[in-house]
Amino acid sequence: MIQAGNIHKYYDKLHVLKGVDLHIKKGEIVSIVGASGAGKTTLLQILGTLDRPSKETGTTLTINNEDILNMKDKALSKFRNQHLGFIFQFHQLLPEFTALENVCIPAYIAGKPKAATEAEAKRLLEYLGLSHRIDHKPGQLSGGEQQRVAVARALINKPAVIFADEPSGNLDTASAENLHQLFFKLRDEMGQTFVIVTHNEELANMADRKLVMSDGQILSEISNLPHKL
Repeated sequence: MIQAGNIHKYYDKLHVLKGVDLHIKKGEIVSIVGASGAGKTTLLQILGTLDRPSKETGTTLTINNEDILNMKDKALSKFRNQHLGFIFQFHQLLPEFTALENVCIPAYIAGKPKAATEAEAKRLLEYLGLSHRIDHKPGQLSGGEQQRVAVARALINKPAVIFADEPSGNLDTASAENLHQLFFKLRDEMGQTFVIVTHNEELANMADRKLVMSDGQILSEISNLPHKL
């Protein structure tokens, strides 16, 4: 699913990523942990095509057998929209739109028909237990509900992989636990792949593999037994 080799990132003279290598298989949930400043979010942004690595000999990045580094910006944006999903710590929902409308946005950007898009969005919101909230705007939803709308939005284009950056960092304990269980339900029922940056130790340890970063490198990898609901 994802193959990355010799990933470096410099910001001026600051060397943030120092030759990261990793692979992620389809249907796998991988957590990335480490102290603040270790390079976790920078790595996630590069894997998610939101940023590009610094040019170094031998640097490679392929997702779904597509060579990401050789894509022009327009092609990369299209690939990102059609094949990748994103969940952030703060839900990033548009406040003037309903839950249904927020979920539909990535599909509209991809040029998908309105009727089919709305039907899929309603299906996803129902699957996530939000069928009674589809006409509510973000300000009328709880934090956990808002984050589930964000999950539905991430899923609307049937992405190959979902990248999540501190997805439960802004939620109370019960909502965070529900969100974590949802990720594994999606993996078990839909074969969804997740790459998750988190400080939440429980979520990190639930993942199939936990990658521990320090000073711009992956120091260790811990494999866990597949999580069962």
